[in-house]
Amino acid sequence: MFHKDIWIDFIHDLQNRICAALEASDGKAKFVEDLWERPEGGGGKTRVISNGAVFEKGGVNTSVVYGTVTDTMRRQLNIDGHTWFACGLSMVLHPVNPMVPTTHANWRYFELYDADGNVCDRWFGGGADLTPYYLDEADARHFHNTLKLAQDSFHTDIYPVLKKECDAYFNNAHRGFEMRGIGGVFYDHVKPGGPVHKELPHVQLSLDELFAFQQANGNCFTEAYIPIIEKNKNMAYTPEQKYWQEIRRGRYVEFNLIHDRGTIFGLKTNGRTESILMSLPPTVRFDYNYQPEAGSPEAALLDACMHPKEWA
Repeated sequence: MFHKDIWIDFIHDLQNRICAALEASDGKAKFVEDLWERPEGGGGKTRVISNGAVFEKGGVNTSVVYGTVTDTMRRQLNIDGHTWFACGLSMVLHPVNPMVPTTHANWRYFELYDADGNVCDRWFGGGADLTPYYLDEADARHFHNTLKLAQDSFHTDIYPVLKKECDAYFNNAHRGFEMRGIGGVFYDHVKPGGPVHKELPHVQLSLDELFAFQQANGNCFTEAYIPIIEKNKNMAYTPEQKYWQEIRRGRYVEFNLIHDRGTIFGLKTNGRTESILMSLPPTVRFDYNYQPEAGSPEAALLDACMHPKEWA
C-alpha cells in the first residue's frame, strides 16, 4: 500500500542511481552533495556536477518539504488546506559540447491536509524533456520512444497526450510559442482515481498504479538520455557552434524564470534559492534579434522548436 515514506525512499534511490550513471558517462567530474534544511520544515539533497568532461554544469536534486498553507500559496498556487507536504526529484544537465542536448526531468508528489491532519488532496506530476542545440532526428526518436515505451504499459493513449502537453508547457509564449527544445512528456495534478489528463477521462489509475507509473517514468530516464551522451560527447565542435548553444541557453533561462511552475512554487514556499536556480546554465547570450542563417543547421533546430514534430 502506497505511503509517502515509500515515495521518499524511491526518490532518494533514483537520485543515487541517476548520479552514478551520469558520473560514469562523464568520466571526470563527480557530484558534490549539499545537504540543506528548510526552517519551516524539511530539507533536501542538492547534488551538483560541474567542469566535467561532459557536463559543464548540472544538478540532480531531491527535496522533502512541508509546512503550513500560507495566504500567498492560496493566491498564487490556487490550493487550500491547513498543511502540506511535497517531495520530488528535479534535474537539469547542461553539457559542454553543443552536440550533446541539455535535458530536464522532474517527478514529484504532493499531499494536502486538513486541520486534523487528514489527507484532503494529493497528486503526482512529472516529466522529462530534451533541449538539443543541433537536431539529430535519431536521438529525438530514441528519447521519445523510450518515454513512450515506459507509459504504454499503463495505456497506449497516454504518451501522445502527455507529449502534446509537454510541447504546450515548455514554451516561451512571449516569443510566439517557441518551444525551448523538442519536448518529451509532461503531466501535473494527476490524482488517484481521476484521469491522467483531462483529455483521457477513460484512463484512471489508482494510488498504487500512479506510484508504479512514476517509477516507470523515473527508471527509464538513464535509458533515454545516456545513449545520446555516449553517441555525441566526443564530437568536434566550433566556436560558432558554442556561440549558438549559448544563444539557445538564453531561451532556457527565459522559460525557467518566467514560466516554470516548479521555480515559482519553490520561491513562493520559501524554498532554497540556490537549489531552485541550479537549473540555470553557466554561460548564456542574449544578442538582440539574433536570427540563424536560412538553411543552416541552427535554423533547422529553431524550426523544430517552432513547429512540434511527432518523434515516436
